[in-house]
Amino acid sequence: MSRKIRVIARLDIKGHNVIKGIQLEGLRVVGKPEVLAPRYYEQGADEILYIDSVASLYQRDSFLQIVRSTAENTFVPITAGGGVRTGDDIRKLLRAGADKVAVNTAAIQNPALIREGAEIFGSQCIVLSIQAKRVAEEQWEAYTNNGREKTGVHVLDWAKKGVRLGAGEILLTSVDNEGMKMGFDIDLLKAVCNAVNVPVIASGGAGNVEHINEVIKKTKLDAVSVASVLHYGQLDIQEIKRSLSENGIDVRLATRPRTAT
Repeated sequence: MSRKIRVIARLDIKGHNVIKGIQLEGLRVVGKPEVLAPRYYEQGADEILYIDSVASLYQRDSFLQIVRSTAENTFVPITAGGGVRTGDDIRKLLRAGADKVAVNTAAIQNPALIREGAEIFGSQCIVLSIQAKRVAEEQWEAYTNNGREKTGVHVLDWAKKGVRLGAGEILLTSVDNEGMKMGFDIDLLKAVCNAVNVPVIASGGAGNVEHINEVIKKTKLDAVSVASVLHYGQLDIQEIKRSLSENGIDVRLATRPRTAT
C-alpha cells in the first residue's frame, strides 16, 4: 500500500474537559486535554483533532487556550473545529496554534465560508467536517449541531461541493456508528473516498484494531481518528500502528520522548 496512513487522536471538548458519548449523545467526562493530548502524542499519534462540542461564545477562550497549550507541548499537526462561523474564527484558531480548522454547521448554512477560508489561509488549512446518518441504502444525510439537526443535504453531494469550494480534507463521522465500537460504516467511507480527490479521515466506530485494519484495506482512506478506545485505555496508538504495520499497512512507527509536565 503506497499511501502512509495517519492515526489521529480525537478529543471532543466541552469547557475544560474531554468528553465522549455514543452516537454523539449521552456525553460524559473522560479526562483533561492537558493530560490526554500529551499522552497520545507520546504514544505516536500523527495528529491531534479537537472538536469543541459546545462551542458557545463564553467557552471560546478556554478552547483557544487548550489549542494554544497543546501546540506548545506537542509537535504534531493540530486540527481544531466546532463553532467555527467566520473567517475570523478560523484566523483565531490558526493563531492559537492549530494547523487546520474544521468547519461543519456554518459551512452548510453558508458554503462561501469554505471558499473564503481556502482563499485566505489555503485549502490545506480547511477541513470539511461531515456528520453523516444513513437514511436509505447507499444514501446518507449530512447533520449539524453535533449530529442533532437534519439538513436535507446528501453527503456525497456535499462532499463534492465542499472540495470544489476549496476544502483540502474531509473529516467524515458516521453518527450511526460513533461511540458504538462496532466498526466503521465502510459503505459510507468507500462512497465518499471514491467521490472526492482529497484526503478523507474516518471517524466513528473503532472498537478494536481489526476494525481499523478492515476499514483501511477496504477503502481509500488516508487517516483514521480514534477516541473511545484510547480514552478508556482499550488500545494505545503504538498498539494500533504495530497491528497496521504487521498487516502491510504503511504507518509511522516512531515513538516520542515524554513531554514536560
